[in-house]
Amino acid sequence: MTPRVEALASSLLPIIAGVLFVPALAPLSAWPLALLSIAALVYLMHRPSKQSAFLIGWLYGVGFFGGGASWVYVSINVYGQAPPPLAGALTATFCLGLAILTGLQMAFYRRCNSDRSPKPALFAAIWVLFEWLRSWLLTGFPWLYTGYIALDTLAAGWAPLIGVYGLSFIIVGLSAAIGSWTLSRHHDLPKKWAAPILWTLIILMGMPLAAIKWTQDSSAPLTTAIYQPNIPLEKKWNRRYLHAIQQQYLDRSLPHFETVDLVLWPESALPSYRDRIDDYLNQVSTAAHQTDTTLITGIPTRDERGSYNSIVALGQGVGEYRKQKLVPFGEYVPFEESLRGLIQFFDLPMSNFISGPNVPPILSAGDVRVASFICYEVVYPDFVYRGARTAEVLITVSNDSWFGRSMGPLQHLQMARFRALETGRPLLRGTNNGVSAIINHKGALVVSSPQFEELVITGEVQPKTGLTPVMWLGSTPTLAFCGLLILAAGYRIRR
Repeated sequence: MTPRVEALASSLLPIIAGVLFVPALAPLSAWPLALLSIAALVYLMHRPSKQSAFLIGWLYGVGFFGGGASWVYVSINVYGQAPPPLAGALTATFCLGLAILTGLQMAFYRRCNSDRSPKPALFAAIWVLFEWLRSWLLTGFPWLYTGYIALDTLAAGWAPLIGVYGLSFIIVGLSAAIGSWTLSRHHDLPKKWAAPILWTLIILMGMPLAAIKWTQDSSAPLTTAIYQPNIPLEKKWNRRYLHAIQQQYLDRSLPHFETVDLVLWPESALPSYRDRIDDYLNQVSTAAHQTDTTLITGIPTRDERGSYNSIVALGQGVGEYRKQKLVPFGEYVPFEESLRGLIQFFDLPMSNFISGPNVPPILSAGDVRVASFICYEVVYPDFVYRGARTAEVLITVSNDSWFGRSMGPLQHLQMARFRALETGRPLLRGTNNGVSAIINHKGALVVSSPQFEELVITGEVQPKTGLTPVMWLGSTPTLAFCGLLILAAGYRIRR
């Protein structure tokens, strides 16, 4: 092999390993590929190589984020109307920038690993640290977490106990142990297989844990109808269609007021500020009152401070919640004075929201307490744990239309299902064009809609009370444990 071919192969292998992770998540959920991907990264980090740890990690991140987060191209190109070269360049910049974190992660691992031998626990601890870092750095991108591959697997029983970060730790630990096994020169088979077997046993403990009932029924089942309108975005934000959209919601929802306790409409279902359509909302609320029904809908609101992406309860329901976790560029524009007007992507409808007050996201649906999360908020684990503590049912409304037929909306659904599993609460998900869903307290889909169809899905959920361990303690124990492992490695280096 010539030096040029060898250099090319050395660069391609980490990228391929990173891409290999992506099918482990939704929509394919081929979870063994994540184990193989991370094991390959461990192997590449410990084999003789002229590449720096940062470069190996960065190249892995290029494949990882380039494959797993490239769906942002759809919103920039299709709805931001940026030409393909510009949309491609912006998407590439986003993914290559995120990959820097993976490069720093591998550089930090090598720095902490004093004797250069594979250390699965240390590797997993640093991996989790950087997942957590992505949840808040530069407003946060808590996407593509390893723990999500545990959904619908034997490891899922761990979720209410240690959450997505804890599952990331044990899954990455197993993957790193497999990677270490490929590097091992032990002829003593028990020693060679000890680490993979130990990590596998830890994961399999999820089976007995799944039998534990962390939460209890709190009231009678709640019957619900979720309306998915499938309104094209270019039509939704055109004021000429406002009356027709309002009538569409009424025509499809009023027949269900007689038969269900709760009707759910999606994020920003009504494309007008609440104070502008009071008469319409009063009409809907009166109809809901007459049938003892609660209607919960997304709607923009405003006050003297600014505009908010909100969700309100009408009829038998009470409350208004204003979104706290905003999506950069989608709901507000960083460096607005410089970017606003530069391309249409930076002028998307309703991209001038401000964050709502730091209050629990609690609404009521009759006597049932509902924790409401708007779009992106449901992917922040600790934010949901805190908000759900006093609730009996979770609701999330979204408008994933911005990401078209990409994998983005299906990844989003997977994370919402995981929040239900972690909190032991049923979850209702209302979207503009899919996937709308009724999810039980184990994270399983009870009813779900196809994408890109107008329809109503109906079913019932069982309100739950009680705290799972991860709701009570949050991610702090897992993060503290990972921090102690890293500090211990640093102590060995100083010695």
